[in-house]
Amino acid sequence: MRYILENEFLTAEIDSFGAEVKSVRHKADGREYMWHGDPKYWGRTSPVLFPFVGSLKNKEYRFGGKTYPMGQHGFARDMEFTCETQAGQNIPAGNCIWFTLTSTDETYEKYPFAFRLHIGYELDGYELKVLWKVENTDNKTMYFSIGAHPAFLCPINGEDSKLGYGLKFHGLATELHHHGNTADGMAVMDDKILPLEDGTVKFTPGFFDDCTYMIEGRQTNEVSLLDKTGAPYVTVLFDTPLFAVWSPEGKDAPFICIEPWYGRCDTADFTGTLEEREHGNVLAAGENFTAEYRMRFS
Repeated sequence: MRYILENEFLTAEIDSFGAEVKSVRHKADGREYMWHGDPKYWGRTSPVLFPFVGSLKNKEYRFGGKTYPMGQHGFARDMEFTCETQAGQNIPAGNCIWFTLTSTDETYEKYPFAFRLHIGYELDGYELKVLWKVENTDNKTMYFSIGAHPAFLCPINGEDSKLGYGLKFHGLATELHHHGNTADGMAVMDDKILPLEDGTVKFTPGFFDDCTYMIEGRQTNEVSLLDKTGAPYVTVLFDTPLFAVWSPEGKDAPFICIEPWYGRCDTADFTGTLEEREHGNVLAAGENFTAEYRMRFS
């Protein structure tokens, strides 16, 4: 089911399936910012990645002496969430909504933890705030990852190509350190350098043909998508240990993803257990994890 949030400036649509943002429009001129999910390129818009981010080696993981199969980015993006409320927390009705996903016997078979995942969306001026709360309702320590995968239209002004559009990595000057991935989604940890000019880079032919740009080390916490004039029209603000920038390899797809992550894919040589996965998050029984990121539109 689709739910609508709106304020003076923006209208947002969120689907209870996957608790996924499907649309954000500027109310004054009707400008749409979000990718519409054409399966020719990529059939999603802004999936929530839980309880894993990225791919696991051999599409499986080990915990408690048992091996579990798991697809890319976990299962939450393909499940129906329950709508909690569109009001509360001193926020006027219509500006905020919360969704909940609770573990079931089915999820327990592939992810042996009891949990509640809450996803909240709040409009504040020209921003859409995304709030995450993970509850460990089990009697044992829980291991998980969570991440975002929003896709923004690029180009957005009717051009035939995103060439000449670009990114601004706020706080950086001449270079961005990143690494990529193999064809089957495993992280390749060789240090690569993306040259920047005053923190910016423009898209050129083949810019996204080799790999996902995975950026670690908290090099920046603010990334803007720029049109051909250099003006930002989407800015993603976050405080995650890593993030990614992606558009489908070799497709010249008309969208860009800017993805704040608490977790990432395995490396090709990873042989450890769930507890040993890099950038994993740990919750003791009864504890909660909370985080948020923001999307600013102009």
